[in-house]
Amino acid sequence: MSSMDFGLCIPCFANPGAAFFRTPRWSALDPKAAVEAGVQAERLGYDSLWMADHFIHGVDGGILEGWTTLSVLAGRTSRIQLGTIHMSDAFRQPSLTAKMTSTLDALSDGRFIFFFDAGWGLDEQRAYGYPDRPASERLERLDESLDLITQLWSGATVNYAGKHFHTMDAVCLPKPVRRPPIWLGEVRDDAYLDIIGRYADGWNSVPVSPQQFGERWAKVAAACTRAGRDPDALTRSLEIQILIAPTRSAVREILEECAALPISPRIPANATIVNYLRASPADAPPLPEDVASHWLIGTPDEVHSQLEAYAHEGVSHLMLWFADFPSHDGMRLFADEVMPRWRA
Repeated sequence: MSSMDFGLCIPCFANPGAAFFRTPRWSALDPKAAVEAGVQAERLGYDSLWMADHFIHGVDGGILEGWTTLSVLAGRTSRIQLGTIHMSDAFRQPSLTAKMTSTLDALSDGRFIFFFDAGWGLDEQRAYGYPDRPASERLERLDESLDLITQLWSGATVNYAGKHFHTMDAVCLPKPVRRPPIWLGEVRDDAYLDIIGRYADGWNSVPVSPQQFGERWAKVAAACTRAGRDPDALTRSLEIQILIAPTRSAVREILEECAALPISPRIPANATIVNYLRASPADAPPLPEDVASHWLIGTPDEVHSQLEAYAHEGVSHLMLWFADFPSHDGMRLFADEVMPRWRA
């Protein structure tokens, strides 16, 4: 059996109720509880922590700022790797991003993973006064940003004259302990695939079925080949929700508990799950397809079988959103009964 690494997505926003999105059991954001989840993940043997980079999310739009939170986690942990989920190029000048990432990597003894993104959340950008830019320009800026950031990471003096960004005698010291691995995500268009092919050390997908993951990866692999790079050198990662419990009845009970919470007005209810829960347990149909194929859900044995399907498509890393948070039961059960089966 192939090995697999497991990361925890920090529950940095609360999104209670029947939307069943990321943190459906958490009624209100608690910053300290979010950080403690990351500390507990290191104790349980998880490989990485992942922090979203948004300004507005969840119930009432409340979300922890990603970079600040990741810095706190760097100080509270000693072994586990630290990564951003789609760190937005739209929020910061690339020269500042280079300085921030190199500093965090130095302070954390080389534990940082740089998961970067062009910045697609236009609503939050408008809310915070950032300019609207067409997709083509955002991709141009992403390409330039990656070029400039990697040059600054070298520690050399950088004079950069691009279409969108400029530096003059810029030095970024201390250097990172290692060049942070660059991760990119999704499959958008040929221009974005070209950037992935040239820069990515890892590629991550949002929740999809194993078959869909394989189809998307094929496009990424082709882009790497066109760029003269070996696709197999990239880490293949999947971000996904997980609901794991000792029995199927316990899984259903957690879903019912989530559905009973007042829903955030920002995201509509998941009608297929709601309809599933309306049936009595004895007469319940199979789990809805958008859950069964886009979540890891069930008992430890069932979740392990679902992982095997993803491993068959080459997935070697998972970013996990535990749907039973603020409980740590799912984190512990997964660490105790599933993770050991995937250790080399």
